[in-house]
Amino acid sequence: MSNPKAPETVEAPSIDARLVRKLADILKDTGLTEIEVEHGGLKIRVARELTAAPVATYVQAAPAAVAAPLAAPAAPAAEAPAAAPAPAAVRGDAVKSPMVGTAYLSPQPGADAFIKVGDTVNAGQTLLIVEAMKTMNPISAPKAGKIVEILVADAQPVEFGEPLVVIE
Repeated sequence: MSNPKAPETVEAPSIDARLVRKLADILKDTGLTEIEVEHGGLKIRVARELTAAPVATYVQAAPAAVAAPLAAPAAPAAEAPAAAPAPAAVRGDAVKSPMVGTAYLSPQPGADAFIKVGDTVNAGQTLLIVEAMKTMNPISAPKAGKIVEILVADAQPVEFGEPLVVIE
């Protein structure tokens, strides 16, 4: 007889639609993909599926169809200029990050930058610092030349192999 009562006690609490909507709003506001709440015998899990692939397909399929949907992909378009510095590498040699970390253009906050566009540098001269795991790693010029372009901002996260500076 205890078995029939157990399902009744679990089913007794009703699901509050307002609570589910609140949880969904929290997901949307925070960017989370899943949230789970348990109170008493009631357990509610709300999850959303990220659909990045269909968005990309839609953008490719309808760039000329309607002007209004093109406003939404503005963020991916903003990423395209970030990739644009690759042609700058043709004008000179790109110094790439040897690690994942944070790039710093000066030796300490408030100090002058190691280099500026137009500066002439010698081989082995420090161009900037990449901090990785609380260790400051100086990035040196691989050759003597002129700084054509600085591709990163101060305190910007960088990836392994990402171009940092172009030397001509």
